Amino acid sequence: MGLIVNKEKINESVAAELVKLCPFNAIAYENGELSINSACKACKICVKKGPAGAITWEDETAPQVDKSLWKGVSVFAEISDGKIHPVSLELLGKARELAEIIDHPVYAVLIGNKVSDFAKELLHYGADNVFTYDDEAFSDFVISPYAAAFYDFIEKIKPSSILVGATNVGRSLAPRVAARCNTGLTADCTILEMKDNTDLVQIRPAFGGNIMAQIITPNARPQFCTVRYKIFSIPKRQNEATGEVVNMQVTDSMKKSDTEIIATEYKPQEIDISEAEVVVACGRAFQKESDLEMARELAELLGGQLAGTRPLVEKGLISPKRQIGLSGRTVKPKIIITLGVSGSVQFVAGMKGSDFIVAVNNDSEASIFDVANVGIVGDIYEIVPMLINKIKAGEL
Repeated sequence: MGLIVNKEKINESVAAELVKLCPFNAIAYENGELSINSACKACKICVKKGPAGAITWEDETAPQVDKSLWKGVSVFAEISDGKIHPVSLELLGKARELAEIIDHPVYAVLIGNKVSDFAKELLHYGADNVFTYDDEAFSDFVISPYAAAFYDFIEKIKPSSILVGATNVGRSLAPRVAARCNTGLTADCTILEMKDNTDLVQIRPAFGGNIMAQIITPNARPQFCTVRYKIFSIPKRQNEATGEVVNMQVTDSMKKSDTEIIATEYKPQEIDISEAEVVVACGRAFQKESDLEMARELAELLGGQLAGTRPLVEKGLISPKRQIGLSGRTVKPKIIITLGVSGSVQFVAGMKGSDFIVAVNNDSEASIFDVANVGIVGDIYEIVPMLINKIKAGEL
């Protein structure tokens, strides 16, 4: 589909006019044949201003999917370090919100070994049904067996939307399964909305955070997206479980893999600012390592963690593991104090769920003040030492 050359309308004079008309030199006429090469930008000038009917445009007819055959908002439930990963619980809460709009059930798919207790626990967080693939072959995460089980779930249950945590496992698994389903995948969504026609609106920053892109998959099912930890909130655990655990059949073909795990070695526990209840975040205003000492002292006095923005990572002043934002970590502390942070979309997306936001910046027009609960306009080199002294004096 696209530009169509109607040969019966082409002669030497018509061809000459079309060749002259194209601003990209994409039209050629040789040996009585008119052709359009790869330089074409599909601007359609040849269609609009060229000889009538010589070149026409035909839109591609998008394949239609019967959306009525796909029902349910599903969450991939991940087991990490012997427990349900918190992001899976967060997504169950969001799945319930989305499902209520279209009157769909909420599903969870759980793949692992000896997962019955985890499956029952998921029922307390809003899942109507938990579909389990329980086998020794799934003891460790190996991409091929996990993908095969996940795809089997989709083929048999046909969920309309699937939410996956943007963990190491989720980021490996979701693209592979989405490709098998010949459907789209939106990564690192920050907002999810549901249309009445069951189209999932997947919203995420794009073009360096300059715009918020709204992405839908209107002509394919299921709809896949990944969401980072701490973007949504964990729903309250219900005392009574009202759903049902469904044990799915594990076949020999699912277990096949060209990968064999010889041994598993766990790395030492690293600092995770995502779990901190107090965060002090430093921005571009900090120019050298010694400047960070006052921010580090403030964080220690408050029992919190020091974090920063991407410019500080690029300067080598903080570790990438302490970066907040879409290209770093997402945090949701009880309190976050931002120092000299302008408030880019990328950064705000990584911390806007914080309970209380205090912003210090000498630019009264800084966008960080749009999301702050308390804003202080002033020099960080004056404000921070003042805060430290007041905390030490017991005045704060």
